Amino acid sequence: MALFAGCGGETPQKSVVTVYSPHGKPILPEFEKLFETAHSDIDVQWLDMGAQDVLDRVRSEKANPQGDVWWGAPATNFMQAAEEGLLAPYRPSWADKIDPAYRDPQDRWYGTALLIPIIAFNNQELTEQTAPQDWDELLVPKWKDKIVIRYPLASGTMRTAFAGMIWRTYRDTGSPEQGFEWLKKLDANTKDYAADPNMMFQKLARKEAVVSIWLMLQVDRYQYPFGFVTPRSGTPVLTDGIALIANGKNLEAAKKFYEFVTDMDHTILQATQHYRIPARNDIPKDRLPSWAANLRFTPMELDWKVFSERSKEWMKYWDEQIKDKG
Repeated sequence: MALFAGCGGETPQKSVVTVYSPHGKPILPEFEKLFETAHSDIDVQWLDMGAQDVLDRVRSEKANPQGDVWWGAPATNFMQAAEEGLLAPYRPSWADKIDPAYRDPQDRWYGTALLIPIIAFNNQELTEQTAPQDWDELLVPKWKDKIVIRYPLASGTMRTAFAGMIWRTYRDTGSPEQGFEWLKKLDANTKDYAADPNMMFQKLARKEAVVSIWLMLQVDRYQYPFGFVTPRSGTPVLTDGIALIANGKNLEAAKKFYEFVTDMDHTILQATQHYRIPARNDIPKDRLPSWAANLRFTPMELDWKVFSERSKEWMKYWDEQIKDKG
């Protein structure tokens, strides 16, 4: 992770807005430039790290917040942060243009996009027909040492995907044990846990592994040789969100950044250029890319309250008892 500040023309009179985000390149530098062009009196500084890392950082800085905006993380991370008093209430101008399921009832966070974990593959080695078709197919012996996965303790996306695998049996038994057994089998087939998405993409592109788990459509972001399969049995649908950090030092600049990156035009830009499925319900379909109208997937039902309460202990068990032991 590294802190990046806007360049050129900086004066002491400029306001600063510090953004914590897992969105990485090219989204963060692109929106830094767009925002600073529209608001020449504000300097954007951004810190790129995984969603769970953002939560841990905001939690550790609670007594003296260093960030202003938290842009990007599954809703479960925001739920945890809201419960701990880490987020400031803010009602954006488009608050009535989103389903209540995709926002906090107390305005502490709002959804910006829907994230859909899928099975990704290197399309120079596999096709949509020969790649694994469902989650359980990842466990068969033919995929041993052919899977690369984003390290889940730093990734809200992978935490949710793993929790979804546990939830499939937990909802009936009240025990995570069968889910842990599933993750042990996945670990046995996993060659590497990548430290960040870019490393994972590179390993998949170089054919160090040929299968992964990541987000629908975002596998195309860097024009790598990737394809994806939507698991037949269903996939957990995450709400990606945005929030103001409680007691941030640059509240007015933070509000402007929040509104800028979530307004209609920039929501459409993110859908068109970065394959982000809008959470807002007022986006005209004729302004969205064609893929958005043709999405087909089966949502996996998850109890997000249970996830919020249990995921930390589940991931701790995975890290200590499962990882690299297969």
